[in-house]
Amino acid sequence: MVQVSTRNRTLVLVGLVLLALNLRPAAVSVGPVLAEVRDGLGLSSATAGLLTSLPVLAFAVVGASAPWLARTIGLHRVLFLSLVSVVAGLALRAVVHDQVLFLALTLLAVAGMACANVLAPSLVKLHFPDRIGTATALYTTAMALGLTLALMGTVPISDALGSWRYGLGSWALLAALAALPWIGLLAHDRHPEARAATITFGQVARTRLGWALAAFFGVQSAIAYTMFGWFAQLWRDNGYSATQAGVFVGIIAAVGIPLSLVLPNLVARVRDQRPLMLAVMACYPVAFLGLLVLPDRLAVLWALLCVGGMTFPLILVLISLRARTPEGTAALSGFTQSVGYLIAAPGPFVVGLVHGTTDGWTWPLVLMLALLVPLVALGAYVGRPAYLEDQLTPRRQPAG
Repeated sequence: MVQVSTRNRTLVLVGLVLLALNLRPAAVSVGPVLAEVRDGLGLSSATAGLLTSLPVLAFAVVGASAPWLARTIGLHRVLFLSLVSVVAGLALRAVVHDQVLFLALTLLAVAGMACANVLAPSLVKLHFPDRIGTATALYTTAMALGLTLALMGTVPISDALGSWRYGLGSWALLAALAALPWIGLLAHDRHPEARAATITFGQVARTRLGWALAAFFGVQSAIAYTMFGWFAQLWRDNGYSATQAGVFVGIIAAVGIPLSLVLPNLVARVRDQRPLMLAVMACYPVAFLGLLVLPDRLAVLWALLCVGGMTFPLILVLISLRARTPEGTAALSGFTQSVGYLIAAPGPFVVGLVHGTTDGWTWPLVLMLALLVPLVALGAYVGRPAYLEDQLTPRRQPAG
């Protein structure tokens, strides 16, 4: 991959911010209209659970190959093609009536999103090595904004235009807009260069740091995607309207907008990130216990306290800080997110099954409370200063 000149860093930054706006709508826009999608396509509880799990499955499968794709055809080109996949998947799934095609096109959209998500920390490390905290803050804030727009805007768009299909398909327009700056950056991948000293997926898999980051990422993703996939339904089951439920889930995302501007910079400036991370995660149990005891009251308060979801931008900046080079960042990001999402994949699916089996939300919330135990333990480990390259085992050289 070839680094662009200093004068084009602004274009890279604009492209990164617009890209980040599209890293969540494909995954979370279904949640607020899940009941309508199920009715319209005739989805069972198990299939609906699979639908909410597709984003994490895509991250697991695509994430491992993203660094290789960037080395082979160029970082900027891969990011452009990722956005093309998002546009195609979102636009086409809005018009199909077959549930298998709907799932396949959803997978196409979230696969593009997954590839871009894995490579974003590497892009920051490559073009903004002296501004990791600032660049990460900008794109995670844009990500939180896109998340909020998708959660809060899908239902009103659906209502205004008369169908949930318009609500889901409208996000393809935002992805098409985001692809424009990347057309101008494609020339910088004209001659991709193979790095002599690449860090492989297998090498990262032999480090404690790689597995700890992946496990932490996996647990927090299982919790986050369960909230975004099922909490709107939780509130609707407790007497709130679809619009209100979408707003409440949107609040969970909206809290992340101002915090995304502040927390990554704070994390980048301190050597030991554990106190900050533990303070953020402490909000989770209060929110989940509140939903367990008073699910039909104080919804705004419980949504605000789900700020524990801010562990996602924290771990993104940690990925950049825990490697010394762009190649190390790409390898660590690919391993962390692919393995992490593989760990997370059963989360929304299992919660959906438990909800369907028990016909309530008590046991799903108990399950989410239980997940906080490993989350805190892993956060305490990855918050300590360490570097991937210091834990790497050199690859064996062929004899003779």
